[in-house]
Amino acid sequence: MTEHSKTDGLPGLQAPAMPAVLERAKPRNDRMAGAKIECNACPVLCQISEGRLGACDRYANRDGQLLRVDPVVFLRRTLAQDEPRLVPFAPSGDSDAPQWNGDVLGTDQVFVTGVGSSTTYPDYKPAPFIVSSQVDGVDMVTVVTEGIFSYCSFKVKIDTDRFLGAEQANVRMSGEVVGHVSTAEYGSQMLSLGGVHHLTGGSKKEGRVTVEMMEALGNKQAVELTIDGGAQLVIQAGRAPIVNGVQEQRMRVGCGSAVVGIFARQFLGLADEVVVLDDHITGVLTEHQAGRCLDMKPSGIDMRGRKSTPGRYFQVANPGNGWGGTDIADPLSIIEGWDAQVAWPGLRLLMTSTTGEHAAWYVLNEQLQPVPQDMPQAVRAIVDRIGENCEPSLCSVMFLAGAGGSLRAGVTENPVLLTRAIKQALVNVTCGGAPAFVWPGGGITVMSDVLRMPDRSFGTVPTPAIIAPIEFSMRLSDYQALGGHMAYVRSLQEVVSQGAWHKEGAPTALQWQAQPDANSWPLGQAPMLG
Repeated sequence: MTEHSKTDGLPGLQAPAMPAVLERAKPRNDRMAGAKIECNACPVLCQISEGRLGACDRYANRDGQLLRVDPVVFLRRTLAQDEPRLVPFAPSGDSDAPQWNGDVLGTDQVFVTGVGSSTTYPDYKPAPFIVSSQVDGVDMVTVVTEGIFSYCSFKVKIDTDRFLGAEQANVRMSGEVVGHVSTAEYGSQMLSLGGVHHLTGGSKKEGRVTVEMMEALGNKQAVELTIDGGAQLVIQAGRAPIVNGVQEQRMRVGCGSAVVGIFARQFLGLADEVVVLDDHITGVLTEHQAGRCLDMKPSGIDMRGRKSTPGRYFQVANPGNGWGGTDIADPLSIIEGWDAQVAWPGLRLLMTSTTGEHAAWYVLNEQLQPVPQDMPQAVRAIVDRIGENCEPSLCSVMFLAGAGGSLRAGVTENPVLLTRAIKQALVNVTCGGAPAFVWPGGGITVMSDVLRMPDRSFGTVPTPAIIAPIEFSMRLSDYQALGGHMAYVRSLQEVVSQGAWHKEGAPTALQWQAQPDANSWPLGQAPMLG
C-alpha cells in the first residue's frame, strides 16, 4: 500500500536548480509503471512520469522524486528594494542561489501565508505550517495551509450602467455556463461566477472551463465572457470592463434623482429644466424636491414612465447601452410633450446622463418644440463636473469560499471549536495575508478581495476544485484551548531557516513580499466578522 506522506505538510518549492527530495518514488500499485510516482496532494492521485508535472502544475517527478515547484510566500511589513525576493530555506554551501542571512526581523514583522504552503487535504494531519511568533509581548500562533475548495465562487462587481443581461441570465465562457447575472447594485452590475454546481454538478467540460475561469479571475487575469441575451464582456480585477468591445470609463455619480439633487443649486439660473436620464430613477429638476426648495418655476414638461414621487420617474425606457444605461439614443423620445399653460418659448432645457457622457442643450421655440442649441460654457462646466464626480469604472473580484471539510482538522482535532473561536473574535482569518470577511451564521464562510492577495494565490486540482491560501491567527493560549496540534507548533525562526519539519524533507525556496499598504497586518488584527 502506498504511504500517504509524499506531500503531507510540506510547503512549496521553487527549486529550479536543486530540488528538495520529498520522498523516494514508490509505485502506487503493480499496474503503475515503475517510472511513475503517485502524488497525493489531492484526491486525484496523479501518476506522474519522469520529468513531467501533475495535472495541477504544482508537483513534478524529477529523478523519481516528487517535488513542489512553487515557493512559499512570506510577507514582511517592509522589504528593501535590493533585497532578494526568492531565497532558499536551507541553502547548500556550494549553491549560487541568493543566500538568506538568517535575519527575520522581529517576529511581528514576518507573516507566513498559505500561498505555496501545500495542504494535507483530504487527510486528518496537522496543517503544513503551525507557526509561533510574538506580537507586543503576546505569544501568537498562525495555522497556515492551502485549502482545496469546491464550495467557492467569485462575486464580481462591474462598475457600469450598461445593460449586461437580465437578472438570472446565464454567463458563459467558451460556450459553457459558468455563472449567472445577479442583482444589480448602485452604479454597478453584479455577476456570480463559479460555484460547486458548475464545478462538479455538470459535464466534465463545464467543470474544466469553470475551474479555468476561476483560476484566471482569482489570479487577476482577463477573462472573456458572454451573457445569454446580453453583452460580451472582458473582465479583470482592478481593470475597467470592456462591454461589447468598448472599454468603460465612468461609474455614475448617482441615479438621476441623486444627480438632480447634488447639482440643483449649480443649475439654478442657468437652466429652466434639467432632466437626468437613468434606467432606475430619472430626475426632473423643477418637480424634484431640490427644485422646489430653490423656488424654481415649473416647466410644464410631460414625461414618459411611471411617476414615483415628484420629480422622480421609473421605467422611462428599457435597460440598454444608451443614455444613462437605457436603450435611449434620442433623449427627447422620453418627453411626451409640454403643458402650453405652463411652458414658454425660450425655455432652456438640459438633458444629461448620470455620468455626463451624454448631454444635450435645447431651447423651446414658439410651438414649444425643443430645438438643439450650442450648450453654454457655464452649463457645460457643470456637466463636466458630473463626470468629474464619477469614479473610474472598475471590476472588483471577491473570492467567496467555505472553509470546511478536513481543512479544519489541520487546525484542531475538534473542528467545531475553531468555528466557535472565530465567531467569538478569538481568531483572525486571512487569505494570503489579506483581510477576510467572515460571514455570520454557521460554518466558516470567508470572502476576500483578490487584489489584496499576493499574485498567483490561486491554483487548481483536476477534481475539479480551486486551491487558495487561508490562515488562522490567534493567541497561543487560545489555540491550546481549542485543541490545536500543539506538538506541531514551530517558531517562526525555525520555519524560516528550515522550512517544513516533517521527516520527508524540506523545501528549497521561500519568496519574500512586502505587505501591501492597503492591508492591515494580519497578526494582532481584529477579525472581520459579520
